[in-house]
Amino acid sequence: MDEFSKHPLYKIHNIDSAMSSLWDFYKKKFLSLFIISLVLSLIIQYASTLINFAELQSITDMEEMLTRIQDFIVPILIISVISLLFTTILQYYIIYNPLDSEENILRCAVKSLRYFIPYLIIMILLAFVGSLALFLGLVALIIGIFFVALYLLMIYLFILPVMMAEGPNIANTIIRTFTLAHRNFWPNMGWTAVFIIILIVVSIILSGIILIPFTGSFMKAFVNPQEAGNLIELTTNPVFIILSAAVNALIFPVLPIFASILYFNGKAREEEPA
Repeated sequence: MDEFSKHPLYKIHNIDSAMSSLWDFYKKKFLSLFIISLVLSLIIQYASTLINFAELQSITDMEEMLTRIQDFIVPILIISVISLLFTTILQYYIIYNPLDSEENILRCAVKSLRYFIPYLIIMILLAFVGSLALFLGLVALIIGIFFVALYLLMIYLFILPVMMAEGPNIANTIIRTFTLAHRNFWPNMGWTAVFIIILIVVSIILSGIILIPFTGSFMKAFVNPQEAGNLIELTTNPVFIILSAAVNALIFPVLPIFASILYFNGKAREEEPA
């Protein structure tokens, strides 16, 4: 019997059971998932304040603006790498903690490191191929862009679960990712689309809630474009940073949980007796 068959997310799903399993798992592991995500969110929120986008508003020379934007590339890359690292830790925890209670956050953080470099390499490859695919999608206008973006997201979701369940071999991960993603292609695409829509709606609602204490600044910027700089400065407010980090910590764990559901659904279907 496959060791993963005991995982609570391992089964043949339909859209209802997928969303139900996601919610049940999220509730059961909420505290651990929230703590990991909150640490990541606080780091990213603080690091983001070090990138001063407000100064771009005062620059009118395009060449100077491009130079300043180039200065932001390294900090943005560092933030992206940190985000991918925490995603790796969270994904490992979601896959292995339910199988062994001794796999706590710290042990998962250490063990997940062996997957980080292969994951980073695949993400670079995916970014390159994805940029080309999005350009081709642009040629096919808006529908093409949305379809390509949704397809790339679906492929991305399979990568870490495949790697962690079947080994950090880059070539095997790429082959297995496309195999599992395409074997149940249209349901996978449909579920991903539904999931993203729900995630966007929830994100908008929660973001709106944390803006309530800052409604005055927001409305001033909306009514008077010259006040837009104050809205950027709002992101450096400690209260806003903490509230925003908490919202991100609530949302961030659902992505790797859903990724695990997609993988385990594909694996269960693959291993279903003929």
